Amino acid sequence: MAIVVNLDVMLARRKMRSKELAEQIGITEQNVSLLKSGKVRGVRFETLEKICQVLGCQPGDILEYRADEGGEAS
Repeated sequence: MAIVVNLDVMLARRKMRSKELAEQIGITEQNVSLLKSGKVRGVRFETLEKICQVLGCQPGDILEYRADEGGEAS
């Protein structure tokens, strides 16, 4: 996958647990877990905004683009 979710890294940097983030942004802990693992097909801008507010970061700190093995995006 060309888009990598670094939410687990940001949570570790902020010394915050998924449960705490879920409570503060108003989604389930299971949805935070799915987002951390990259097993979601999309994320609402509203949710992304809340995550950034709580973690004090930018969207680019959470989402990263990486080219596929062949060097080109699919």
